[in-house]
Amino acid sequence: MTPSAPRSAPLNETNAAAPSNSGVQPKRQAFNPFLPLDEYIPDGEPHVFGDRVYLFGSHDREGGSEYCQMGDYVGWSAPVDDLTSWRYEGVIYSADRQPGGEGKCLYAPDVVRGNDGKFYLYYCLGDFEGGIFVAVADSPCGNYRYLGEVRLPDGSPLRRFVPADPAVLNDNGVIRLYYGWSLSTNAAKANRGHDVPPEQFKEMLLMGETRLFHRTQEEVEGEEGGSLMGAVACTLKDDMLTVDELPRRIMPGQFMAEGTSFEGHAFYEASSIRKVGGLYYFIYSSQLSHELCYATSRYPDRGFTFRGTIVSNGDVGLSGRREEDRLNRTANNHGSIECINGRWYIFYHRQTHRSTFSRQACAEPVQLLADGCIPQVEMTSCGLNGGPLLPEGVFPAPVCCNLTNGNMPHITNRATDEDIPFITHGNDERYIANIAEGTLIAFKYFAFNGSCRLSLWVRGTGEGEFEVKIGEETAVRIPVGPSAAWQQVDADLTAHGTSALRFVYHGAGRAEFLQFGLHKN
Repeated sequence: MTPSAPRSAPLNETNAAAPSNSGVQPKRQAFNPFLPLDEYIPDGEPHVFGDRVYLFGSHDREGGSEYCQMGDYVGWSAPVDDLTSWRYEGVIYSADRQPGGEGKCLYAPDVVRGNDGKFYLYYCLGDFEGGIFVAVADSPCGNYRYLGEVRLPDGSPLRRFVPADPAVLNDNGVIRLYYGWSLSTNAAKANRGHDVPPEQFKEMLLMGETRLFHRTQEEVEGEEGGSLMGAVACTLKDDMLTVDELPRRIMPGQFMAEGTSFEGHAFYEASSIRKVGGLYYFIYSSQLSHELCYATSRYPDRGFTFRGTIVSNGDVGLSGRREEDRLNRTANNHGSIECINGRWYIFYHRQTHRSTFSRQACAEPVQLLADGCIPQVEMTSCGLNGGPLLPEGVFPAPVCCNLTNGNMPHITNRATDEDIPFITHGNDERYIANIAEGTLIAFKYFAFNGSCRLSLWVRGTGEGEFEVKIGEETAVRIPVGPSAAWQQVDADLTAHGTSALRFVYHGAGRAEFLQFGLHKN
């Protein structure tokens, strides 16, 4: 593989392990996001191979202006028995290794181990004109070399439905490929408030599909239901390139979901597939975009039924939370579940930088119940930590799991200049900016065990105070004043038990928040 470039130690290792006042070195802790704060790996597919878990995902640029702007895939892995210790594996594949791929973006990949023991990486380029491409390597972390394009039995490139977001499963020797795309709810708003008859709207959609996917009207109408959209499944031959069983739709997009179990949570994108016992789990991003949902079936290519939401990157739907009450600025989501050392997790991504183009990998433990159900989980700051965080060390502000002014938007495929708090970077620092009156910043969860010293590093034009809450109760108020440089402000607090740590800003101006420290008194 490409030699790993030197990387600074992740903030979630170095800072969280800062020496305490007692002289005891705290254990290394895992935060969300669980990779270094200057790393942006969305669309994560976690897979256990041997004694390590590998994360395969896209690669966004910090503060980028388009999706997957880095043009490569980089590898990260961790021992299955220590999810606090992620290792950078270097660049495992780049777009310029594919003929004609120079300058292209590489979109959400997946990796499967073939029957020959080799590892096959499936991916698409950043447009709807191409197909699904394959690279191969002898180990999970590469070095991957271009193999070819997925093709139909007659040798022509696979163009059935919409080749996007491939997911792959080795099902006891049968290689199953899933893919597809549809439209999010925002696209459906095209007919809201307009008196367009259903048949005319259908014609509008047909024209839209021909333009968006670069297809003829005959190609669109030739697919089941007269549409290219939805999730589909097929199988591949042992060459890992040639389609064996032809693609068939397994899940509808929103315009075909009415009257089905998927209505309201129809397929949008982000196909992922797992098999648990005799049950197939299809994980996907729904028409709402911010949530990862799942459907199950006893069959790999039919009979899927909507089961629920696993995670939303705004905690929408959790305990009945409405979209207008989202706890973060939301946008697209992509990820999957994986059993690691006997415990199940959901991997997903969050948004930063007031855009949809700088996304970071997060993970939470989940339960797979006896009936196959996966209850929705909330976003936390301690997903891979094995439990709540210990209140000892220095914690980067961007590991907050909730960041809201009470009116956070959902955005799609763009940047926004809306007046909201956001995570950003500058001068090799990552911090929260644009903190105004009423901004809530939450970290879940800490296992408090008595009295400690709390320190905040803040700057900006803000003049007021941070209300510090343990759970829902106010513990202390810390005054802050204007400062062009980072200033440290301190207070004592006492808390017991596992609780969320919340900061609410009250005052004038705008503050920025770099990190906070907790140390025993």
